[in-house]
Amino acid sequence: MNESLIRIAARKEVLVAQAASQRRVLAQSFDAWRKPLALADRGLQAIHFVKSHPVLLAGSVLLPGAMQPGRVGKWLRR
Repeated sequence: MNESLIRIAARKEVLVAQAASQRRVLAQSFDAWRKPLALADRGLQAIHFVKSHPVLLAGSVLLPGAMQPGRVGKWLRR
């Protein structure tokens, strides 16, 4: 009985070491993707915001058209 427990404990140690090694390799591989994925995540957040606030989008599109033509140029130069 003790011999089988010793084998199981040894196997567990090997598996834990392999898992730790695999986690390190995965973390190193993911580092190159961290910035592009963060940018994509921000883009998705912006899309969700626009979907939940369509009035803001419509207002920002219509505002320059509602202003007087001469004021639009001055406003855009800022």
